Amino acid sequence: MIVVTGAYGFIGSCLVRLLNDTGQEICAVDDFYKDKKEPNLANKQIREWIHRDIFLSWFAMHYKKVDAVYHLGARTDTTEQDSTIFDELNVNYSKRIWEICAQQNIPLVYASSAATYGLGEHGYEDNHKVVDKLAPLNPYGVSKNDFDKWALQQEAQPPFWAGLKFFNVYGPNEYHKGRMASVIFHTFKQVRSTGAMKLFRSHHKDYKDGEQQRDFIYVKDVVKVCQWLMENKPDNGLYNLGTGISRTFYDLAANTFRAMDLEPEISFIDTPADIRDKYQYFTEADMTKLKKAGYPHDFYTLEEGIKDYVQQYMKTRKIW
Repeated sequence: MIVVTGAYGFIGSCLVRLLNDTGQEICAVDDFYKDKKEPNLANKQIREWIHRDIFLSWFAMHYKKVDAVYHLGARTDTTEQDSTIFDELNVNYSKRIWEICAQQNIPLVYASSAATYGLGEHGYEDNHKVVDKLAPLNPYGVSKNDFDKWALQQEAQPPFWAGLKFFNVYGPNEYHKGRMASVIFHTFKQVRSTGAMKLFRSHHKDYKDGEQQRDFIYVKDVVKVCQWLMENKPDNGLYNLGTGISRTFYDLAANTFRAMDLEPEISFIDTPADIRDKYQYFTEADMTKLKKAGYPHDFYTLEEGIKDYVQQYMKTRKIW
């Protein structure tokens, strides 16, 4: 049986879909009292449902049932400033999962984040030597980097482990995320309601409005990499998970219009004050390590991913 924590969420529910499609039995772990996420696991095959509050005690007792763990559950709100929440849910909870996996010889793939890279002062290479130097811009990023640092220091390790530094993930099943959903999601909603899209204005002299750049990756590629790593078990460690190609937010919005068979109508508003000073203007994953590990598949281009997302899912809020 395969454990997926955060199974109700965006990436977790997509991973459950992929694992179902390949015949895997799933133990789903999450806060199942949050009804707004309920559609994400509709029509999926789940063998056991375990609430996150009791999962650690369940896992310590029932580890013999578990063949592998994908730990994707986390507090992901980048605007939350209470570090104690992240310490509890993102660091200490993850440490306990790691310890059980190490003790019981269970492979582990867990979610880190590109938020660990901060402003990119040390680049975007998934090099273990730079982890101690990174300066994330918010408590969420700090918590992810704190766990990465802790993991790299452990002598007792799972037989295989990979920490995945997710870059900007978009795609179906993110409908519940609100402010934290992708710009594609917000563009589609704004265009449907107003016929136009407002992007954040640049407050950085080196970037024109709309030319802030991120590495956007389609969720179907993300879960495919997760599964490949678990099945092939290359070297243990941290792995970037982006496309390796940075694109502008203008590209993102314009391609959403085109996927809706519309001409782009884009204007700009000030970046909210609560995130303006901690805003990443450029990210681009160095994907050398994953490629050297043997990952054989191409990623969706931005155009391909947006077209699939908008036309196959967004128009009807279809769950994958």
